Amino acid sequence: MTGSSSSGDAQSAPRQKVHYPFWFGGSASCCAAAVTHPLDLAHLLTDYLISVKVRLQTRKHGDPKGMLKTFVHVVKNNGVFGLYNGLSASLLRQITYSTTRFGVYEELKSRVTAGSSSPPATTTLVGIACLSGFIGGLVGNPADVLNVRMQSDAALPPEKRRNYKHAFHGLVQMVKSEGTGSMFRGVWPNSARAVLMTASQLASYDSFKRLCIHNFGMSDNLTTHFTASFLAGFVATTVCSPVDVIKTRVMSASPAESHGHGLPGLLKEICRKEGISWAFRGWTPSFIRLGPQTIATFIFLEEHKKIYRRLKGIPQEEI
Repeated sequence: MTGSSSSGDAQSAPRQKVHYPFWFGGSASCCAAAVTHPLDLAHLLTDYLISVKVRLQTRKHGDPKGMLKTFVHVVKNNGVFGLYNGLSASLLRQITYSTTRFGVYEELKSRVTAGSSSPPATTTLVGIACLSGFIGGLVGNPADVLNVRMQSDAALPPEKRRNYKHAFHGLVQMVKSEGTGSMFRGVWPNSARAVLMTASQLASYDSFKRLCIHNFGMSDNLTTHFTASFLAGFVATTVCSPVDVIKTRVMSASPAESHGHGLPGLLKEICRKEGISWAFRGWTPSFIRLGPQTIATFIFLEEHKKIYRRLKGIPQEEI
């Protein structure tokens, strides 16, 4: 009886809308990047797989096949510390790309639900996420180009390596040698990926979280956040895999390699040489990277929100 009464009181009470700071998503993503790029040897595996993912997607004829062989090849030829390439660019990417997409998504979601007592439909969340992802993809493209290049640099012959010291050095060198247009190389496949990533990650997380609470009777706690974010990571990896492969190849290509080959030509060439299997090349290392990163991002984001509500004296939100 008491539980029923409490439930009825909660449903009759007006739901308080909370407007969270715009930067929460970027901050949570940077925290997640720090977790998935640890500095101690006991937690290097995720970093290995980030670099392995890129090498699998850019593999040419004669390069090692498979995740394990690629991993062994990279460690043998470039050493452990070579696998840290791209850390500064990865953080810069989170600051630009993730801050924008999370911030725009939450802002639009709060505007859509303003004055409404019911949560937005999944289709509405997907639409909001698509727009947020597109804007985030545009803003974060320069950092994404640097991230891909710094991760794949060690796989290149010594004479072809760019040897960027860090993200800002790479940005200056890239603009100086290739012009400002180089910052937006691969912007369309990258934006397409950002649309798919944000829709499949953010919208699916909100949907899975709501499903866990309302359909399975779970509480709004760490277990629910973990479950929803794990499922969101699985969905995001599968949906984004084909575009991720294309984006990686376009961004890692040298000016000579990319000259005269547009996106349709690249797709035609890949399908001719590799068949349909190219679409999911590197899926396993992508999921091993994206799964923990998605889980960490949303757990950090939920903690951001929890601390914010506590500091502001705001009661727990309804889902």
